[in-house]
Amino acid sequence: MNTTVRFRIAMEEDVSEIVQMLADDELGNKRERYEQPLPTCYLEAFQAIDQDHNNELVVAIKSEKVIGVLQLTYIPHLTYQGGWRALIESVRVHSRARGSGIGEQLMTWAIQRAKEKGCHVVQLTTDKQRPDALRFYKKLGFIDSHEGMKYHF
Repeated sequence: MNTTVRFRIAMEEDVSEIVQMLADDELGNKRERYEQPLPTCYLEAFQAIDQDHNNELVVAIKSEKVIGVLQLTYIPHLTYQGGWRALIESVRVHSRARGSGIGEQLMTWAIQRAKEKGCHVVQLTTDKQRPDALRFYKKLGFIDSHEGMKYHF
C-alpha cells in the first residue's frame, strides 16, 4: 500500500470529494451542500478556477484518495515594486487524516509553489472561530500582522 502523499492540481472528478471535505466541519456544514448529484454551482466554480491561470486548486493524494485541498491564488500588485503575492484559502484535510501531518505537508508544498511562482509573500485568512487553525498557521511561521475583514452579501 502506498503511504506517500503527493500533490497535484485538482481535476473535475475530484470536486465531489473536495466538497465533501469542505462540508465536513463545524463551519463548513452550515454553508456547503454535499449531496449527490453534486449541485452544479460547484462544478461551475471548479471550471472558473481551472480556467484562471492565477488560480490553482491543489489536492493532496494518499493511496489514490483525495485527503486534502487548498486553493492558491496569485495576485499581482503595484506595491512591493510590482510584486506578486499568493493567497491560500479553503484549506481542508479529510477528517480521517487530521493530526497526521498532512496539513503541514500541504501548506509547505503551497508555500514552496508560491515561492517558485515569484511571490514575495504568502497570506491567508482563518476564521476566528477556528483557534486550532490559528495555532497551526502560527506554528508554520505565519504571523497575525494584519486585521482581516469581510463583507458578506
